[in-house]
Amino acid sequence: MKESLYSKLFKLFQLDSYFRHAALGKFLVLWLGLLFVAAQSAVCLPPAEDVPEEVLRTEIITEARSPIDGKPLTAAEYAQLQAELAERSTPPELHPDIQQIIFLLRLRQLLQTVTPF
Repeated sequence: MKESLYSKLFKLFQLDSYFRHAALGKFLVLWLGLLFVAAQSAVCLPPAEDVPEEVLRTEIITEARSPIDGKPLTAAEYAQLQAELAERSTPPELHPDIQQIIFLLRLRQLLQTVTPF
């Protein structure tokens, strides 16, 4: 039996309706996904009380730590210590055992770069 024109149109309308709803669903999913991504990027912002790096770079540092023992120093003491260290022409004396260990570590590092194992 041949289908009537009415039943063909009805089936066509159902398919058309299905595709419209599918396109609308895809659009909504895409829109919600983009909204979620935008919300996530806003959540990833640093807190408002965090000082920007540009401001921190312009601050004058008035406290420092000793490169020798790590004790806190004022700016004047740090500058004086840096000058004393710069004046020293010879490296500080190390115990011969420590010098031997440093030599062996450097030798091992050299050998590791040359050999793969």
